[in-house]
Amino acid sequence: MTRQALSVLTLGVADLDRSRRFYKEGFGWTPVFGNEEIDFYQLNGFVFGTWLRDKLAEDMSRDAAPSGSVALAHNVGSEEEVAPLMDRLVASGGRLLRAADAPVHGGFRGYVADPDGHAWEIAHNPDWPIDEDGSVRFEPA
Repeated sequence: MTRQALSVLTLGVADLDRSRRFYKEGFGWTPVFGNEEIDFYQLNGFVFGTWLRDKLAEDMSRDAAPSGSVALAHNVGSEEEVAPLMDRLVASGGRLLRAADAPVHGGFRGYVADPDGHAWEIAHNPDWPIDEDGSVRFEPA
């Protein structure tokens, strides 16, 4: 069965600079990766992201991501594990949002909504190793 682990929690934000200031100056956090549309922060055992809402919606294949949008992620150990897990989630009452594919930024992922519409990204990212306990680390090549 699938390991009980939350790998990544990503918030959709309206203004990345404003969000970055809040997390850097407010919490004192430093991104481990950032560009013009997304920041990732390594936290205790998982990665926290802030992503421009329209880009998050585009990645999930949704028309729009409302204020307060959240994308949860469950990372798996190989690309071959992504689609079967997504199929199992859909068969268990979920709804396919985006079929598994390889995004331009690397890895392999797809999205499934739970019965209440919360988006789960099921992903394999070779730059994010998974420890035995299910913790992920951001380690770009």
